Amino acid sequence: MFEQTFKNIDDILRKEAGCTTELDYVEQTSWLLFLKYLDDLEEERSQGAELKGEAYAFILKEAYRWSVWAAPKGPDGKLDEDRALTGEDLIEFVNGGLFPYLQKFKQTAESPNTIEYKIGEIFGEIKSKFQSGYSLRDALDEIDELRFRSQKEKHELSHLYEAKIKNMGNAGRNGGEYYTPRPLIRAMIRVVKPAIGETIYDGACGSAGFLCESYDYLRRGELTTRQLETLQKRTFYGKDKKSLAYVLGIMNMILHGIDAPNIIHTNTLTENINDIQEKDRFDIILANPPFGGKERKEIKKNFPIQTGETAFLFLQHFIKMLKKGGRGAIVIKNTFLSNADNASRALREELLTSCNLYAILDCPGGTFIGAGVKTVVLFFEKVGLRLRSAPSDRLGSSERSLSSDGKGSEQLSLMPLATERIWYYQLDPGRNLGKTNALNDEDLAEFVAFQGEFKESEKSWFVDVADVDRETFDLSVKNPNAPEEEPLRKPSEIMAEIAALDEESAEILRLVSASLRQAQDNALNQPVQTTSRGDED
Repeated sequence: MFEQTFKNIDDILRKEAGCTTELDYVEQTSWLLFLKYLDDLEEERSQGAELKGEAYAFILKEAYRWSVWAAPKGPDGKLDEDRALTGEDLIEFVNGGLFPYLQKFKQTAESPNTIEYKIGEIFGEIKSKFQSGYSLRDALDEIDELRFRSQKEKHELSHLYEAKIKNMGNAGRNGGEYYTPRPLIRAMIRVVKPAIGETIYDGACGSAGFLCESYDYLRRGELTTRQLETLQKRTFYGKDKKSLAYVLGIMNMILHGIDAPNIIHTNTLTENINDIQEKDRFDIILANPPFGGKERKEIKKNFPIQTGETAFLFLQHFIKMLKKGGRGAIVIKNTFLSNADNASRALREELLTSCNLYAILDCPGGTFIGAGVKTVVLFFEKVGLRLRSAPSDRLGSSERSLSSDGKGSEQLSLMPLATERIWYYQLDPGRNLGKTNALNDEDLAEFVAFQGEFKESEKSWFVDVADVDRETFDLSVKNPNAPEEEPLRKPSEIMAEIAALDEESAEILRLVSASLRQAQDNALNQPVQTTSRGDED
């Protein structure tokens, strides 16, 4: 229904001098979509109030509503060319009037959870990159063809928007920063199994893929009005520090059906995890935090395990943000499992101590197009630090500590025993992954099925934590069930085979040459038949 409209918008943006990358195309499409959505939302609310005989207070002043400045209509329902701004007049209105007006909503909004705050936040962080008012007019006309009234329309728009985000991610080296493959997200959700009434959090939400897919998962079937309200207002929570990611996340969730997404534009890591209280925690955390980034020194001080790796800071944050009994599924670089530095080792110990790390999914190269790193997914349940109730032969002297009462009474230290066994699965789709061979749901179907039973196979196995080295806590992926490969042959054997093949080829060539010579000799010895002129007559 709307696919051609999206293609037309992309064509317009490619011709616009102010837009040069896929990121620009998505960003500019996003703010236009948001304002069109807001106009449809206000119109729907206004009509609903009118049916009830109530007055409706519009969020935007009349001059700044889409139906007035972007797409004024005449009596025939068509664009009123006389009132529709274009050219320099349109650029001047957008840059000098519209954006400054919308930016003020952040200061006047009652709370960050309101649609008013979202308006101010979005338009305070991005700007129009249109240099040509004529290109902008063309884009406005295309956007005006889109409708957000029915669930079917929103569903199609959400798929088209997700495709734009995917293309944006595939276009650059930072693909995984904004886009996590949806088949991987869906598999992670099916393993964690969220339920209505549980809260779901992503502190590095990017384009909100985990939150949107979780909404789709929970939205299935017939739901009560109360359940729908719970999904709308009290289920999904996200944070991201980047302006574009914030806009993408808000717009993506709106298109999936969340009217006022609970996404906050902030640097999650600025929060000291020692200040996190029980009221701040969540039932489920699903995330693909950025890896390879660096944070300032003062931010590192917010974490007991200080490291320059952003993803490791996020993992500490996520562990702390989970309620006891809460479940997490986190994408992280596979080197986390084996890095020998103190921070990595300490973080693995912390994970095994405070959580039951029950599964690790080893993803193949190419899962994240353009990212250039291999990843794993950690599945864990928050247990909390546990104090062993009685001495055990498994405790060494270094694993005992004196109480702080100064009387020398002996107590057992907190031990990394929340995790006892880890189930590994090595994903092998049987092909090289890339832009034309992306990961799909079928590739992950066996993993989801096997995980439900913790089944062992050539691709899956268990590791007992009791067998893990307590000095290194190395959790590397080492598949003991993989079929044994044939041993490599000695160079001398290979050379001998090559020589034998050469001899065989030479013999075949000799036979062919002999056959050719024989055929030529036969042809020369064949008597020539002649006919007389009389015979011809």
